[in-house]
Amino acid sequence: MRKEGAISASIDVTVAFHDIDIIGVMWHGHYLKYLETARWALMDRLDFGYDTMAASGYAWPIVEMHVKYLHAARMGERLNVRASLIEWENRITVNYLVTRPADRERLARGKSVQVAVDAKTHALQFVTPEPLLARVKQALMRNDLGTA
Repeated sequence: MRKEGAISASIDVTVAFHDIDIIGVMWHGHYLKYLETARWALMDRLDFGYDTMAASGYAWPIVEMHVKYLHAARMGERLNVRASLIEWENRITVNYLVTRPADRERLARGKSVQVAVDAKTHALQFVTPEPLLARVKQALMRNDLGTA
């Protein structure tokens, strides 16, 4: 992860048989599934999980996704995936780091960017709407900065 954010959440996963490719390493596309799971853990930490997000009156599409693959993960390996909120005032930017705890090897890092869109009008919001901003402020005030 290039930059650690103000609020983070981590998940632990085991690379499953259905996630590997013909040469025995995790297929690159499955990293995104793990990043997404970590991102939802981060949103849950903010008390802005799917139901709350949907009820906010805004959609939050991902408009950018970057992944840098550093080392291959193999079937049965335990991985830690950390999602860290680095920007929230005009858009949501999350940095990710995938590591193998057994040897602390960094396997991948990534970044996603989401924007708010009014659910009824589909108008892009140029500042993050209050429903999310309030939850981020609450988390920062209670010093909820560590890993879940």
